[in-house]
Amino acid sequence: MCVQTIATRLLVLRAGVRIWIVSHLKFQEIPPMNLRLPVTLACFALLGVALMQVQAEPAKPEAPSLLRHVVMFKFKQDATPAQIDEVVKAFGELPKQIDTIHSYEWGTNNSPEMLDKGFTHLFFVTFQDEAGRAKYLPHPAHQAFVEKLKPILEEPMVIDYWAK
Repeated sequence: MCVQTIATRLLVLRAGVRIWIVSHLKFQEIPPMNLRLPVTLACFALLGVALMQVQAEPAKPEAPSLLRHVVMFKFKQDATPAQIDEVVKAFGELPKQIDTIHSYEWGTNNSPEMLDKGFTHLFFVTFQDEAGRAKYLPHPAHQAFVEKLKPILEEPMVIDYWAK
């Protein structure tokens, strides 16, 4: 139960207590000043108990999320199309060599916005968890790919995030 739900229930409870006091003690509308403080304190005590209950409840597991590893390349001006194709092919082989890669796709920029800053190729690697990524990064196949890439790479950009 979230804190907002508890707070709402306590407001309803406080209103109910006030109604009970009015109906049972024959007051006109609002309880007199000498009863407002005890009612408010009782509500705060109930809030404390409810908050302790929230902390005691086990957290509900979140829906499974996937870890996305987005890699973009800006190649050197003197990189040939054959060299770039070789890098693309080598990156495409990684899912066959590294079992923690959940899915893989790639593409080239075709945005008409002209905001790519020279990055032409994007690779989208998905992992089930951080342990999968931790196994991928130092994996010999990944390291061999990086060595093949370095001579023609001007700049990489890498962003990882949990899919929501």
